[in-house]
Amino acid sequence: MEKITMQTPIVEMDGDEMTRVLWKMIKEELLLPFIDLKTEYYDLGLPNRDATDDKVTRDAAEATKKYGVAVKCATITPNAARVKEYGLKEMWKSPNGTIRAILDGTVFRAPIIVKGIEPYVKTWKKPITIARHAYGDVYRAAEMKIPGPGTCELVYTDENGVETRELIHEFKGPGVLQGMHNLNRSIESFAHCCFTYALDTKQDLWFAAKDTISKKYDHTFKDIFQEIYERDYKARFETAGITYFYTLIDDAVARVIKSEGGYIWACKNYDGDVMSDMVATAFGSLAMMTSVLVSPDGNYEYEAAHGTVQRHYYKYLEGESTSTNSVATIFAWSGALRKRGEMDGNKALMAFADKLEKATIATIESGIMTKDLALMTTIPNPHVAESGEFIKEIRGRLEA
Repeated sequence: MEKITMQTPIVEMDGDEMTRVLWKMIKEELLLPFIDLKTEYYDLGLPNRDATDDKVTRDAAEATKKYGVAVKCATITPNAARVKEYGLKEMWKSPNGTIRAILDGTVFRAPIIVKGIEPYVKTWKKPITIARHAYGDVYRAAEMKIPGPGTCELVYTDENGVETRELIHEFKGPGVLQGMHNLNRSIESFAHCCFTYALDTKQDLWFAAKDTISKKYDHTFKDIFQEIYERDYKARFETAGITYFYTLIDDAVARVIKSEGGYIWACKNYDGDVMSDMVATAFGSLAMMTSVLVSPDGNYEYEAAHGTVQRHYYKYLEGESTSTNSVATIFAWSGALRKRGEMDGNKALMAFADKLEKATIATIESGIMTKDLALMTTIPNPHVAESGEFIKEIRGRLEA
């Protein structure tokens, strides 16, 4: 069979543990037999990040800027136990956080819908995509334990030395304090990414915050989104037949539960962190959740929403059989290949990405699936496939 050619490479970021094992299987069984695959390879496995002082992560992000499309395997963000386990020089930062910062990107997460894996929320018929702002808020907050009575203030000193003060609280006894920040530039990038992705995917866009309580912090998010929408996107949304609206975060939660899905829900950093896991679980599994990082200047990085499946990896090292779900990792590859095809005008590559996804879904809907899905499916008498067996079943359907 003649292989599909690629004009431009995609950036390939290898990862850790069981997902690294699956990564190799997916390439060997589902990609290399069908595509003359062109990638610029970066090993983001924890040992290589340690050996390069994490330069490999920064290089991979810069390469994504160069080529426009990347696909990433799940990676370890080390804690103290991992530093000891791998004998690391230091506790390296999250690769995803580093890449997000360099690309100034927004993370979009959406569930993969399969018949027989029914959402726990009975009204949901279509995917709900969570767009998470990936800068600031509690994740870059300064915190302080207050030992006893005293006064706490916000103090801003401008470049001329002029101070502006805002009382936070007059403590009468012990307490805690947290100071958060964000940047207009980052919020603007977030808004542009959300509006652009909504146009790309032809989906309505919701944005939710709590401006009635946070009359400066959250209200700034609301105002920036509205200003950019009116100036740059309103006419394009109307032409595309999609809508944008803002609502309070508590109202958004109520609307989401009653909705049938099929839209993008843009959230601030913490809200997006929480709601993406809620949506993933309610649709069935994090292993069935796609994730794409989109930069405001049109770069894309695709990955699975889940981690490295550490428990299965230890079983694999002991020679035990595993039944690890590879669907989200397969969809990371298909998403990257489709986007590469769109950018290069390569219809054959785009068609292959579609067929790969259809073959994956058809395998599950035929009753062949990994253990995690077999435990929740409504399909009678499912066959629980071993990790490699499941991928080979997909190949058989892809060839057919």
